[in-house]
Amino acid sequence: MRRDPPLARRLKAEIALEGPIPISRFMARALLDPLDGYYARSVTLGEDGDFITAPEISQMFGEMIGAWCIDVWHRMGRPPAIEIAEFGPGRGLLMRDVWRVAAIDPAFRSAVSVTLIEASPVLRAAQARALCDVPVTWREELDIRGDTPLIVLANEFLDCMPIDQYVCVDGRWAMRMVGLDPAGELAFGLAPLDTVPPGAQGSDGIFEVAPSLKGWIDRLAVALHGRGGAALLIDYGGDGRGDTLQAVYRHTRTHPLSAPGQHDLTAHVDFRAVCRHASDAGLGVDGPTGQGDFLRRLGIEHRARRLAAGDPGASERINRQLERLVAEDAMGTLFQVVALRSPGLMSVEGFQ
Repeated sequence: MRRDPPLARRLKAEIALEGPIPISRFMARALLDPLDGYYARSVTLGEDGDFITAPEISQMFGEMIGAWCIDVWHRMGRPPAIEIAEFGPGRGLLMRDVWRVAAIDPAFRSAVSVTLIEASPVLRAAQARALCDVPVTWREELDIRGDTPLIVLANEFLDCMPIDQYVCVDGRWAMRMVGLDPAGELAFGLAPLDTVPPGAQGSDGIFEVAPSLKGWIDRLAVALHGRGGAALLIDYGGDGRGDTLQAVYRHTRTHPLSAPGQHDLTAHVDFRAVCRHASDAGLGVDGPTGQGDFLRRLGIEHRARRLAAGDPGASERINRQLERLVAEDAMGTLFQVVALRSPGLMSVEGFQ
């Protein structure tokens, strides 16, 4: 007999007692439960883990982001101090590459302080190992009231933000819930609604909303208005339509309800909503644009040629990494990039 993971047993007992829960609550528990959530466990990233992110694929990704940060600093007038804050820094590889690139401009590097926004003690330990020569401060939230100009990085962070799903059936909307089937197993069901959910006007089928997205953008906007600077958001791109909830274990998709706390859960980011919330909060918006186009504009193809020339034996591997990051049938268009700016900062590099 299959034995449920600890969190599945707890969720089943709670649902049996209290009734079905929204998908956003299920996701939050599956990812962030302090005892049995995915990020409370020993998370393994990379080829040997559950999933791989762009910084794990190639140093070139982080190098391009580092160059972007230097360019933003120059556009801001080279302030004597600037904070780079990264949300969801994984194993710290992106920031490691950004810090290495910062050495090409000593004035920039001397101005930089690094903050990692990370709640997981497991991942904090991995970041400390990767960034042992980098002066790093860890926080659980962004300091929105600081007085230092700010650059925010968030690569594959928003896709972990819990979502709710709404389903239109025969012209009537319902909210998708997580409940129990007759056998007592976790299962999806529908709770009918009397009104059209906010943002779903003109949609049919399935519509997804991240309830905490607006609050996150609003908080970021307070920081950028008060401190000045820019934020770079890179993630799976979507428009809120369709069922994009997925679970991943060892690079293989699994059923989202099969093993809460054991498998990673993500959903595509509604970049229309990101841009709308940012604009409503008074921020400048560049993008969205595909990750491939963004990296090409920053010079990743030139960087790949330089790396291959310096190590001819690695040229095939470098070209494979490049294609994975920029090709349309890989990450080039699936991943979207948006920059958000404080009102006094002109458009930034990487966007048409």
